[in-house]
Amino acid sequence: MNISEIYNIYKECGGRVTTDTRTLTGGELFFALKGENFDGNEYALKALEAGAAYAVVNAGSRVAEDLAERRLDETLVNAGGKCRLIAVRDTLRTLQELARWHRSMIFVDGKPLTVIALTGTNGKTTTKELIRAVLSVKYNVTATEGNLNNNIGVPLTLLKINAQTQIAVIEMGASHPGDIKELVDIALPNFGLVTNVGKAHLLGFGSFEGVMKTKGELYDYLRRTSDKVFVNVDNPYLCRMAAERCLQSDPERPYSLVLPYGLEYSGASVLPASPEKPFLTISLPVADGVALEIRTNLVGAYNADNVMAALAVGTYFGVGLEDAVRAIEAYVPSNNRSQMKRTERNTLIVDAYNANPTSMAAALGNFAAIESDEPKILMLGDMLELGEDSLSEHKAVIDRALRIGCEGIYLVGSEFGKAVADFPDKTEAAGGPVKCFATSADLAVYLSENPVSGRIVLVKGSRGTRMENVVPVL
Repeated sequence: MNISEIYNIYKECGGRVTTDTRTLTGGELFFALKGENFDGNEYALKALEAGAAYAVVNAGSRVAEDLAERRLDETLVNAGGKCRLIAVRDTLRTLQELARWHRSMIFVDGKPLTVIALTGTNGKTTTKELIRAVLSVKYNVTATEGNLNNNIGVPLTLLKINAQTQIAVIEMGASHPGDIKELVDIALPNFGLVTNVGKAHLLGFGSFEGVMKTKGELYDYLRRTSDKVFVNVDNPYLCRMAAERCLQSDPERPYSLVLPYGLEYSGASVLPASPEKPFLTISLPVADGVALEIRTNLVGAYNADNVMAALAVGTYFGVGLEDAVRAIEAYVPSNNRSQMKRTERNTLIVDAYNANPTSMAAALGNFAAIESDEPKILMLGDMLELGEDSLSEHKAVIDRALRIGCEGIYLVGSEFGKAVADFPDKTEAAGGPVKCFATSADLAVYLSENPVSGRIVLVKGSRGTRMENVVPVL
């Protein structure tokens, strides 16, 4: 069965696709994906029993072989005489090809659908949500839900595009060279934005240069198609990446494919934060001597670039500044990203969704800049997937943390456990502020027995450390 025929079945299913039998409500097209620890082919018949209209399975799977040998019953044939099991060579590849086909078939007012691809080391999801909020003032927007930004999540997002969609905002993650190239070849974006590049997933990328090369695959694609890229021209790495790719269509107009933005570029500034006014506020000049204050619900000056990106995208697509600012101010982060939480005892800054050396440095810098009469405490979890750089990067974090002058520094994980050996005089045993715990659950138990009150606390760590475990006891 070719992709055109599968696309007709997709439309027959009302454009509803799932890879999870638990989400079935009836009538969907189920894709049986195979991973390291699961095989969706084993659940294909269960999906059909639960109401899926069709199930796409791997040709070499047991269920497909049983079908070929006619050992399956007649319930696999629908009322129209079609077999409800569709065998293909590679279910993931077919899912991706279906998404690409669907994306290419969508037109708005006779023009190809606008697809904005978004990647970067840090800030992808927050920037995507801010862009969604701003564009939704004027357009019907389909955007990546949560952080479904990999080679499964991107196709599933594209397949949610419908006749009402006017703009799609697609977040793209990467942990290995070639990941972004794979995703742009599926999404076929005509606009792109790289939030930043930093030290993350070094185990997969090999080096910071590897990170830049992979994130730059988005620029590579848009240069070939002569489409537009939004570039934070305050960021020297992004400027270098754009320059290396000669993002220009006319030699007389350098960087004519670039849509510039930036805090400094716009003459904007971040206003000081405090426990009383903890959220990011940006002063944006709008006329001679006149500035507009953008009061967000985000914590951390590092989010200023994300706000400026959303404003730049909104401006390009004709969203009025006042409407864009209102949308940004109404956005409230969730899922432990740059959240301020006030408990009965403490003020918490929870940024526990992920961590890498770049985002950790930004979070610590912001925490150090907060003016507070309350003593400060750091609760930091390991930064994962750093490869041979892990020990040096964790030492650098401890060194930076010590310079903030916190009352306590609670470190979680084996990587911090190794790095702290270089700071023997700073540990609890030596009368210092540093305490180490194997897991966040262990830290939570300690905090239950040794309550912390009247403090301002930063909680941050990689997803695998689950630093949000400590929040209920603070």
